[in-house]
Amino acid sequence: MSGALALVMLFAAGMIAAGLYFGLRARTAPRDSGPDFSAELERLRAALLEAQRAQRLELTAAVTQSQQSLTTALSQSQQAIGAALAQAQQTTTGALVQQLGQLTDSNAQRLDALRGVVDARLKDVQADNAAKLEEMRRTVDEKLQTTLESRLGQSFKLVSQQLEQVYKGLGEMQTLAAGVGDLKRVLTNVKTRGNFGEVQLGALLEQVLTPEQYGSQVPVTPGSRETVDFAIRLPGGADGQPLWLPIDCKFPRDDYERLLDAQERADKAAADEAGLALDRRLRLEAASIRDKYIQPPHTTNFALLFLPTEGLFAEVLRRPGLFDALQREFHVTVAGPTTLLAQINSLQMGFRTLAIEKRSSEVWHVLGAVKTEFGKFGNVLEKVRDKLDQARNQIDETGVRSRAIERKLRGVEALPEAQAAEMLPAPDGLETDDR
Repeated sequence: MSGALALVMLFAAGMIAAGLYFGLRARTAPRDSGPDFSAELERLRAALLEAQRAQRLELTAAVTQSQQSLTTALSQSQQAIGAALAQAQQTTTGALVQQLGQLTDSNAQRLDALRGVVDARLKDVQADNAAKLEEMRRTVDEKLQTTLESRLGQSFKLVSQQLEQVYKGLGEMQTLAAGVGDLKRVLTNVKTRGNFGEVQLGALLEQVLTPEQYGSQVPVTPGSRETVDFAIRLPGGADGQPLWLPIDCKFPRDDYERLLDAQERADKAAADEAGLALDRRLRLEAASIRDKYIQPPHTTNFALLFLPTEGLFAEVLRRPGLFDALQREFHVTVAGPTTLLAQINSLQMGFRTLAIEKRSSEVWHVLGAVKTEFGKFGNVLEKVRDKLDQARNQIDETGVRSRAIERKLRGVEALPEAQAAEMLPAPDGLETDDR
């Protein structure tokens, strides 16, 4: 390859030299040299072309030879390198295969040993777990059985109780349905409605008052045949007679139901008409109570009109001026089940106040009697003190006489106690003092 490069460079140098020669010749040649110069120039050009052709052929042959040599050298180098690489690969592969075999054998042995240890431990763990699981299973079974039996028993008991309550509730509902039907039939009769209100009023009075504090079907005026449903007995009547507070029960159910029906239908005209009818009915009832039952001094100067339902009482309060008009014009106070209890409770407090005042006067009389007796007791104490003074004087005189006797007996010799006891026996129940 180096020879081909040298030929190429030589050819290039010849070409450059020929060019320079012809250029200089052309410049220095005379303008009028004629045909000889042209022939010479043509000859030189032909010679130069021939030389270039020869050089090109030589150069091509050299390049071809160099390529063949280079190809041969490269092929030989590739074969040598391939053989070396194959040999090195065979050597390395053998070593790797040998090392891999050794590592595989070593790992197999270690895995066998590890598998044996793991199997032994797994067997121990499985046996231990099986024993614990069996114990846990027995314990859980026992507890589950006990709990299940207890829960099932409680559940069955609860279900039985609830079913029993359901049966009772159904029976009560049937009884209630029958009672509602009976009540509806009862309330269709005016006299029965009055009895219903009287029963309710009597139950309310019985809850807060004793039988001595009220009466039923009471003739508020002596000798009168008019009797009020209930009357509360108040102290302060004339000639020791009780002062009665009349309570009459009224239940204008028809007028009230017509009012409710009109309100449900949103019929304003019918509702106004029913409200006016209820207003007139209550005013008539209040006038009747005033004329029949308010008879001072045998009764209070007012009476109570009891309405047995809270809805009816609320309707009376809702109508403008009706409640005040009944109080102002007829001296009748309208009361419902709740307000009546409040009024009765206030009356009961009044009863307690009167009882306390009565007991206070009794206590005052007792204290006066105690004061009188205490004065007598002081006189008795004075007499007792005089008697005690007399007894003390007698004892002092006795002490003086005893000391005089002792002075007289100083010269007498005392006998032993035993001889003295024989000669002077002590009376029964007395003992001698030990000195």
